[in-house]
Amino acid sequence: MRRLKLLMTLGAFLCVVPSLAADLGTLVPSLKQGGYVIVFRHVATDDSQKDIFPFVFDDMKSQRQLSEQGRQVARDMGAAVKALRIPIGIVYTSQLNRAVETGTLISNQAVVPRKELTDTSAGSVSGMANPSGANTVIGNDIRKLANTAPKLGTNNVLVTHKTNIADAFGKAFGDVKEGEALIYKPNVSGDPELVARVQASEWIVHAGK
Repeated sequence: MRRLKLLMTLGAFLCVVPSLAADLGTLVPSLKQGGYVIVFRHVATDDSQKDIFPFVFDDMKSQRQLSEQGRQVARDMGAAVKALRIPIGIVYTSQLNRAVETGTLISNQAVVPRKELTDTSAGSVSGMANPSGANTVIGNDIRKLANTAPKLGTNNVLVTHKTNIADAFGKAFGDVKEGEALIYKPNVSGDPELVARVQASEWIVHAGK
């Protein structure tokens, strides 16, 4: 029954964002060969909790955490990635626990927290709602991570925040959804190439086919 309800919810979600639907039938075989960087926004959080700035990374009470629904989506995404046999290499995350937990649940492995992936809104609600993409230093550092070729036969993962994604890839990416992935192909002669945008629901539905 829980799985049926989840699939109904996912189906409704896909209807809301049809323009973002990825061709996973083509994309997954490429990902199985490795060589890509998958940039995730963390999954859904509990809005009743608030970030307190400056961040204290080992204090769970001073930062917004994942909701139970978010955790389940991350687990389901991880199960889908495993079922689709997409090899994961290094997983870099924000220092905030919601990103660390997202990366851990998706990859089922230890993650590497990075300062440049940590929320550049500095706990500002308005900054999170409307990311400006103005932090060029952080943006450049994230693009370098996205443009670093993973170990042969694997795909690296970055888990970060809406603000940081806008900083790295442009203000237009400030519409990135919770759990959404941006798939990049590293490019030795320029910026990483955006291959696809994949919603959390799409991995789960595709793996269940």
